[in-house]
Amino acid sequence: MSKADTSAEAALPSVAIHVDRYEDLNQERSKLLDPNSPVPIVTPSGQIRKVKSFTDTHKIRDVHAASGAASARSLRPYDQVAVYPDGSDSGTNQYAPSVRSLASIGMGCTDGRKMVIRRVPTSPTELFHLVRPPTPPDEDTASHESDCGEEEEDAETVHLKPRRPFWANKIQFVLACVGYSVGLGNVWRFPYLCYKSGGGVFLIPYFIILIVCGVPMLFMELAIGQYTAHGPIGALSQICPLFKGAGLASVVISFFMSTYYAVIIAWAIYYFFTSFKSEVPWASCSNRWNTPQCWVPNHNITKPNGSQTPTEQFFEKKVLSMSDGIEYPGGMRWELAACLVCAWVLVYFALWKSIKSSAKVRYITTTLPFLLIIVFLGRSLTLEGADKGLRYFFKPDWKLLKQSKPWVNAASQIFNSIGIAFGSMIMFASYNRFDNNFLHDTLAVSLVNAVTSLIVGIFTFATIGNIAFEQNTPVNVVIADSPGLLFVVYPQAIAKMPASQLWAVLFFFMFLCLGLNSQFAIVEVVVTSIQDGFPDMIRRRLVYHELLVLCVCAVSLVFGLPHIIHSGIYIFQLMDFYAASLSITYLAFFEVVAIAWFYGVDRLSRNIKQMTGQRPSLYFRFCWLIAAPALLLALWVASLVDYTPPTYRQYQYPTWAQVLGWFIASVSLLCIPVYAIAVIIRAPGNSFREKFRNSIRPTSLCDCGVTGCDLCCSDSEPPDDKATIN
Repeated sequence: MSKADTSAEAALPSVAIHVDRYEDLNQERSKLLDPNSPVPIVTPSGQIRKVKSFTDTHKIRDVHAASGAASARSLRPYDQVAVYPDGSDSGTNQYAPSVRSLASIGMGCTDGRKMVIRRVPTSPTELFHLVRPPTPPDEDTASHESDCGEEEEDAETVHLKPRRPFWANKIQFVLACVGYSVGLGNVWRFPYLCYKSGGGVFLIPYFIILIVCGVPMLFMELAIGQYTAHGPIGALSQICPLFKGAGLASVVISFFMSTYYAVIIAWAIYYFFTSFKSEVPWASCSNRWNTPQCWVPNHNITKPNGSQTPTEQFFEKKVLSMSDGIEYPGGMRWELAACLVCAWVLVYFALWKSIKSSAKVRYITTTLPFLLIIVFLGRSLTLEGADKGLRYFFKPDWKLLKQSKPWVNAASQIFNSIGIAFGSMIMFASYNRFDNNFLHDTLAVSLVNAVTSLIVGIFTFATIGNIAFEQNTPVNVVIADSPGLLFVVYPQAIAKMPASQLWAVLFFFMFLCLGLNSQFAIVEVVVTSIQDGFPDMIRRRLVYHELLVLCVCAVSLVFGLPHIIHSGIYIFQLMDFYAASLSITYLAFFEVVAIAWFYGVDRLSRNIKQMTGQRPSLYFRFCWLIAAPALLLALWVASLVDYTPPTYRQYQYPTWAQVLGWFIASVSLLCIPVYAIAVIIRAPGNSFREKFRNSIRPTSLCDCGVTGCDLCCSDSEPPDDKATIN
């Protein structure tokens, strides 16, 4: 080593290592380290990569070399990767890299950042401690924090570095998925859509769509989320840039849902605090908000025409203070406004530390409702007339299968409850370890979701049967199919129980927990997508993650205020119909097309094998490629052909309200074609064919799966084959 080189190294000890030391350094490292241990190594181009073991590493070549087989193991983007820069079987250095390309060396950190070596290691022990820190990171912290002591960072600037946290354990991930699926989608939406679709006939398309679309698409979303370690926008933009708009559309829908799902939580909070009164106010017609049409059910007397039960009047007259239509907005319901603020405060403090805080909250909000659901199931089955409601729930009216409404509603329920096409499951899986076996998670979440839906349906329709028995009316006309079905059926059953106040408190606490579970997932999709999409802006302007969550919650709160004015229930119904039901099959179709057709089932299967050790079954591949797209396209076309404007009971929405609804739907619907056109226009190429081919090519994710990889996989060597580097 020359004197000039020695002086340069002494002057810049934090980054400089002379090229003559490079081969010796790699030789020392290969002698010291166990061949099966994770090792970060330096590529000829100076990039830092990380491999799980020497035996797991494929042979690579320099990107500028003209020969040599190339392949690389797929790794997630936040786990930086490195391999030895040799292109031969013997592991010797046979290429001729430039001196500048080897002028610096860095070591990979667990959070994806780069550790700069402050000085050149002078002994094997010192080198070993650089490569393998003596104190491993704590796996139970659930935060993907660095175990590398970067001296150039001080404690005050650590928060400026965006980090991808991990679930502390598999239980937290499963609880998050189950908590979302066993939430408002099951307890509120499932009974409402089932009753609206004709009862038992709804179960047939429900389970068909669950098997053909639900389970395979959940498996697919968990795969791309775990593989790319990004939210829906980032994941789809890497897999197929042309359909990045599908990820954006899922975030838009999630944002819309967060605004009115919080209103349901506000209703639950209102009922929860009202339940502490000495007598539940929805039990009688002697309250100031009751009208002469109020009628207390009596099984010997048929319900008079135009009459309402005390629970119906409490919900519409007291809680909502409904106006006569959407064109009569009225003033703000300040009691509900306070409950809405309370709901968003709960959501914020559960999410402000990302999954570190929300995962701990879910231990309570996910497990406790299951116990209460079983308790209410046992109670509902003992009610008089319960068998009447159960027959309506399990006995299908076969002629209704010819209509599109049960099928479209079933698809909407599957996607809403499991979270497919909403980005929630992609976001949850992005916090997984790379080698997590998500097949077990898919089956567990799907099974728990289906069983819980059936249990909730049983005790809901048993309660409806009791109401029909008391009112001496058929089950299908006992109550109007409104979004407030839950807040009418259950309070009426609770009012007849002994210690009704206690049962009311327990029920609405359970409902509050379930609503928060769903809301956590929906808001986390928006927060994660903003973080993945605009990391530099977030780092410069908001600095702290807590401020980003606060901004998202505040904006969602403002957009939720129109739902709690006197005409708010009409706006709520409009949003739920156009934002979440009409658009979801359209979005799910383009998502499965982007992944299965453009990214490719074979490529996705290889990625899954790299993560789990086995390829997906023929059943999954058939559903991704043919069955799911065909069924989704048929449902989308049927929903347009049989389109009927939404109604609230007998109220018909005016034309301008329907136009507003289509505008709300178009905000998400147009994301896909508009963004696809923009991507094709910006894509490199001289002809449309070249631009199109470049727009469907995965960006920052080569065939070997390494994000930002500057190496191309060899066509002559299958990606799944392993080559040992000596």
